[in-house]
Amino acid sequence: MSTQENKPNAEEPLQIKPPKIGLLRHLRGYFFAGVLITAPLGITFYLSWLFINWVDDTITPLLPPAYNPETYLPFGVPGLGLLIVCVVMTLIGALTAGMLGRFWVRTSEHILSRMPVIRSVYSALKQIFETVLSRQSDAFREVVLFEYPRRGSWALGFITGKTEGEIQSSTEDEVVNVFLPTTPNPTSGYLLFLPRRELVILSMSVEEGIKMVISGGIVTPPDRRAPAERTVKVAAADGNEKTIIQADD
Repeated sequence: MSTQENKPNAEEPLQIKPPKIGLLRHLRGYFFAGVLITAPLGITFYLSWLFINWVDDTITPLLPPAYNPETYLPFGVPGLGLLIVCVVMTLIGALTAGMLGRFWVRTSEHILSRMPVIRSVYSALKQIFETVLSRQSDAFREVVLFEYPRRGSWALGFITGKTEGEIQSSTEDEVVNVFLPTTPNPTSGYLLFLPRRELVILSMSVEEGIKMVISGGIVTPPDRRAPAERTVKVAAADGNEKTIIQADD
């Protein structure tokens, strides 16, 4: 047999076999897919379960044994305390809607207004709840972008209302109240009074903005603006030059 028969044909193309994906790589992909699915669900259910148990442990012992279903049942009723709270709040709201209820509320507020320290706490809390729960309230309705803490550095905030009183009277600009939340705890933050002309109103919802703050920017909502609106952008920072572009500029 000649040696030429053993040599490969140079004209035939070499066939490169695709690399095989190992079993461990498949298992690792399945594992992370399982974590991605179960972790948000598990944490959500766990936090909800902790809250329901806390309400149950606080409210259920206040029930008389004769009216407590757990006295007759061999097992506990999860969510009983939360249900009682909802029913009681609804009844209180219905009772205060009448003439007798309004008279009781005015009398209670008159008594609280004469207490030196309690009146300040009660007045502040009442104003906060009335502002947040009001249907006509502008609190936390818009997400804005503004320069903070220096020019060229941008922060995400929420408009909580229009500035009024002495603060608005002390400035020539139209000032609004902006809450700057911290990451990853959006319940803490800073209250800033900023001119409206220096704010960039974003199209994202408040829920999307809160998700972005909590995740530290990992969860970013898509840009849902129309193509024509995307042409108006904030100019690059250049010293003290103007960065906010107005529509009439």
